[in-house]
Amino acid sequence: MDEETPMLHVQHPKRRSTPLPWRQFGIILFLQLAEPLTSQVISPLAPQLIRDIGVTHGDETKVGFYVGLLHSLFFAAQALTVLHWSRISDRIGRKPVLLAGLFGLSLSMYCFGLSKTFMGLVLSRALSGALNGNIGVTKSMMAEITDETNLAHAYAYTPIAWSSGSTLGPLIGGFLFRPADRFPDVFGHVKFLREYPYFLACAIPATFTVIAWTITFLFLKETLSNTISFRQLIESKFNRRRFEVAALESPKSSPETLATSEDGESRPLPLRALLIPRVLIAAGNYAALSTIDIAFRAVQPLFYATPIELGGLGLDPPLIGNILAVYGTLSGLFQILFFASLHDRFGSKAVYTAAVSCGIPLVLTYPIVNTLARAYGVNWAVWCVIGMQISCSVLLNLGFSCVFIYIAAASPNRGCLGATNGLAQVLVSIMRSIGPASAASMFSLSIAAPAHAWFVYCYLLVVVVIGIGASLLLPRKLWGN
Repeated sequence: MDEETPMLHVQHPKRRSTPLPWRQFGIILFLQLAEPLTSQVISPLAPQLIRDIGVTHGDETKVGFYVGLLHSLFFAAQALTVLHWSRISDRIGRKPVLLAGLFGLSLSMYCFGLSKTFMGLVLSRALSGALNGNIGVTKSMMAEITDETNLAHAYAYTPIAWSSGSTLGPLIGGFLFRPADRFPDVFGHVKFLREYPYFLACAIPATFTVIAWTITFLFLKETLSNTISFRQLIESKFNRRRFEVAALESPKSSPETLATSEDGESRPLPLRALLIPRVLIAAGNYAALSTIDIAFRAVQPLFYATPIELGGLGLDPPLIGNILAVYGTLSGLFQILFFASLHDRFGSKAVYTAAVSCGIPLVLTYPIVNTLARAYGVNWAVWCVIGMQISCSVLLNLGFSCVFIYIAAASPNRGCLGATNGLAQVLVSIMRSIGPASAASMFSLSIAAPAHAWFVYCYLLVVVVIGIGASLLLPRKLWGN
């Protein structure tokens, strides 16, 4: 039997699944809701906000550029700092880094709502991305409170936070922006909301993040056993060798900590120790899948909103919002109900490869929908294909749970789990900072002239094929430390 032999074929008694620690796991899911909520709340209000602050000087063609810049700034700033936050969490613990990230999210959203200049918006979004290292840290915590028998079951629940935040965020932003103008009987007399018309929409997720910070501070338990203080971390940068000797001889170290330190399982390694094939393969697949996902998310609402004669579907914003809400709800439910059983039956690689491959029929549904709409209007056949499109998107999202499992298994040891997730998140943040702009630009080029109509679909197919190729590098059996 070689290393590629599936685990399901090994004749060992099946281990009983360990129950999930629901109290701690529930807190992690709850605080994960803060990021999609704060990032998506600006989506419906950003175009009008850009117009109101006057940065475009009345040029409507520039609105999309500045809106895209705001969305990309978060991921660009996150790409520069997320690895550092993740590596710090391997030293001082997960909880302090989570608290810092939640504080940064809350502060940046309050600042965003109070901004009256484009530079203020830029600084707020950059601050949000730079202070937020929670994505990789929460994945590390999930891996640390689970084992191989219940890890897939735990990751099946992760879409709840993202689906809920991605659904509630736009609803809050679209409903509460400029409340004094839209609801004069309720908010018309509030001078503050007239002066800062976007503050209320931003304050709701910001206040939720404050609540998440409080719950994390009071109830979340640290999952890393051998932590050091921030002061010790700073001192170690000046005298690393002296610090490592002192840490091993410290009377505060527990026997468990000493044992794990001696065998190297819990000791963080240098960054170069992470640049090994299995870490790069897992991180590369995460980046490839994220590129596919963000490209489709950028093109989908544009396609729905573009007139039929230009290559889209011509739907109005409320209907588009309903379609995206249905997709988010179905994605979360499908993951909860079916991911764990599919993973146990077929394994990580088979599920991941199948999920990424769903990108091909997903691309093909776009020109089919437009062709049907041109011939027959938006009839039952169009809605059937849209249903297929949503189904393919739901299946595509199964890949994220699989790749999270691969990243956890790729870590050289338990002490590098945070840094490994951070390295993967750097690649993903880079791709998410350039993915929406590139996909939207290809769509604009496609509708500019009939001869270019297929450019965006060719672009999406290339992205999917690259993702499928990357999936072939993953082993059928998870790596072991």
